[in-house]
Amino acid sequence: MKSSFDDKRHTPEGAERINPYDCNRDKGEQVEEMFDSIAPAYDFMNTAMTFGLHRRWRDKALKAAVELLNQSVNTSSGLRDDVSEILDVATGTGDVAFRLHEMLPKAKITGIDLSAGMLDVARKKLDAMPPAAADLIAFGKADCLKLPFRNSGFDLITVAYGVRNFENLLLGLKEMRRVLKKDGVLCVIELSCPEGKLTGLGYRIYSRHLIPMVGRMVSGDSRAYTYLPESIAAAPQREAMAKIMREAGFSDIKWKSLTFGAVTYYLAK
Repeated sequence: MKSSFDDKRHTPEGAERINPYDCNRDKGEQVEEMFDSIAPAYDFMNTAMTFGLHRRWRDKALKAAVELLNQSVNTSSGLRDDVSEILDVATGTGDVAFRLHEMLPKAKITGIDLSAGMLDVARKKLDAMPPAAADLIAFGKADCLKLPFRNSGFDLITVAYGVRNFENLLLGLKEMRRVLKKDGVLCVIELSCPEGKLTGLGYRIYSRHLIPMVGRMVSGDSRAYTYLPESIAAAPQREAMAKIMREAGFSDIKWKSLTFGAVTYYLAK
């Protein structure tokens, strides 16, 4: 099912204007190419860049999302294990999808991504899991701006470190709202810039110099990890992101920054 939203007159702004390679092609095409290129090194770089903190950030955000979902459907406290449908947008190598399976072992989880290379890594991980997991977790290639799913089909939608790569952020958020159930929850996890003077300075030095250097050495892609800090700096953050989420039709939006503001997660209904 294609989106009913028209983005033909959309003017790129913020991170939408930051492209991985050049200005002559659509951002979505370049994002796909970039993640295909860095897929073999992606998990290692995530751990190295965040000193392993990305797992802690992920778990805090997902726990808060599931707790909010419990409240919205008037269930008892604790992790709910009977959620039927979860969508992980920009699933990459499946990190969030697999963690959700551990938290909600009865849920059916679909992970989508533009990058075939990233999905190949995710499927290899799935093949190494117990056979029962293959009945509940599926990965597929799909465009977040044209989600191939029916209206109101998912209880929970997650997207980790992906929205700043959207060619049209508002359209992507509207698509997620379209396929989310009435009492469903959206959880967005995204890197952000620390606001303190000293932490901000340290972050800029680290993200603009050290990360690109190590990224080039490990992934072999000279541009991908330069694009990373550029896109983070240009993306809407905190209240600015919440404003766009409200414009897309979400409500009860809350956000929380972690580790001096290096990452922020957003929850919405």
